[in-house]
Amino acid sequence: MNAIKNARKLIAADPTSNAAVTLASLVLALESEGDFNIHRIYDLDHEVFELALEILKEWRIDRYYAGKAKLFDMSHQVRQLNTAA
Repeated sequence: MNAIKNARKLIAADPTSNAAVTLASLVLALESEGDFNIHRIYDLDHEVFELALEILKEWRIDRYYAGKAKLFDMSHQVRQLNTAA
C-alpha cells in the first residue's frame, strides 16, 4: 500500500500542484466509481505517472479483498440462518 501512502504525502506537500489535483481527482473517482479522464495522467511527469498507475493497481487489489470480505460475511450469515432453522 505504498502508492496510496506516497500519494497522500505528495498531495499534502503541495495540494495546489497539478500532480496533487490530478491524483486527488483520480482517488475521488475511484472511491465514488465516478468518471475520470485518463488522459490527465499522461500530463504528469514520469514519476507521478507511475505513482498513478500504482494507485490503480493497489485500488484494484483492495477492491478484490473488500469483495472477498463481503462474500465471507454473507457466507457466514447464510450458515447461521441454516443452522438456526
